[in-house]
Amino acid sequence: MRIAVVSLFPSMLREAMAHGVIGRSLERGVVEVEYVDPRDYTDDAHRTVDDRPYGGGPGMVLKVEPLRAAVRAARVGQPEGTRVVLLGAQGSRFEQRKAREARDWPGLILVAGRYEGIDERFIEADVDEEWSIGDYVLTGGELPALVVIDAIARLMPGALGCAESALEESFADGLLEWPQYTRPAVVDGREVPEVLLSGDHAAIRRWRLQQSLGRTWLRRPELLERRGMTAEERTLLEEFKRATNAGRVEDPH
Repeated sequence: MRIAVVSLFPSMLREAMAHGVIGRSLERGVVEVEYVDPRDYTDDAHRTVDDRPYGGGPGMVLKVEPLRAAVRAARVGQPEGTRVVLLGAQGSRFEQRKAREARDWPGLILVAGRYEGIDERFIEADVDEEWSIGDYVLTGGELPALVVIDAIARLMPGALGCAESALEESFADGLLEWPQYTRPAVVDGREVPEVLLSGDHAAIRRWRLQQSLGRTWLRRPELLERRGMTAEERTLLEEFKRATNAGRVEDPH
């Protein structure tokens, strides 16, 4: 998959993506990322990309012309069907389901906003979707761009050392992930749950599913409401609730 990022700070992105899973994915060609700086598409000596807002007010607004030219440059070599996504506080919430959907797009152009905002005419004419990574304000769209690329890239075949990792993580099935343990078997008197040492794969699967359901019920109940449950899952969750005195208790973790 090819991803282009339109950003005023490409070096910030380039350095961050040189490490970990994303860095290895870039080296293997699992995903390609290029950077386009709107300043390179200005026509004045100061490389001006912003101006004061009409109607007054604080801050500066990114201009249409440099952004539009940068997006056009980013489209060069991109396949037909490539979508342009603006990253900003007013966008729809970026979630795992959106990452899975975007993974299958032919290509993606991310526009990282800055300053007080972006001229609305650019958004209306040149942007397909707007995404937000959360209900808080950041200084720009570069950090959201890194989040989006990381979430999408790890879903690509060959990105992770174990293909099952992406299938068993939190939100992969609409649930939070179950608790994980490794050696030693006892830490500060806290033991690994016996079922995980049993070798009984059916029992382990059932325990993990129950823990995922229970943890989601405790921490993110709205996910369960949105997702729904099978008959087996309802039974497991009821057992979990009974084990916690059939009431909403504080999650011990």
